[in-house]
Amino acid sequence: MGFEYIKALHIIFVVTWFAGLFYIVRLFIYQTEAMERPEEEKNILKPQLDLMASRLWYIITWPSAILTLIFGALVLSYRMGYLELGFMQAKLAFVVLLYAYHIGCHKLFKELQSGRTRWSSTQLRIWNEASTLLLFAIVFLIVLKNTLSMVWGIAGLIGLAIVLMLGIRIYKKYRTKS
Repeated sequence: MGFEYIKALHIIFVVTWFAGLFYIVRLFIYQTEAMERPEEEKNILKPQLDLMASRLWYIITWPSAILTLIFGALVLSYRMGYLELGFMQAKLAFVVLLYAYHIGCHKLFKELQSGRTRWSSTQLRIWNEASTLLLFAIVFLIVLKNTLSMVWGIAGLIGLAIVLMLGIRIYKKYRTKS
């Protein structure tokens, strides 16, 4: 299989992986909020949300994470020299953080599937934004291909994180009023 096909497949599975990560945490929020509902509502919502989360996690998100890793390794095998470059080392460090985030989501998934939750819906909303920050870091590093721009990128990530946290606070105030 040619390099361009492998790269295209890598990008496609990165997109589906992130789609799964973004949506699974949204489902975690709904599952957590469903557990706070009256028993009658909870008995209807929880099984449906558990089923949706299970299908998303095992049919889309996990396979996409694995295929991203496989095709990413194949892409790197065509460009081994990239491993010596600072931007690629930084990008791979963020990718390791992304897989750690994925494993953290898996632990949350298992807890919620068994009816336990230790995080509030607000904490989960904040957790959801971690994948956004990682996406920005990884994409900017791979597109710009230099670590000098990384300084500006880090400043931008900090700015983005601040904007996201403010957005979460404003949304929480709005929800509290409603």
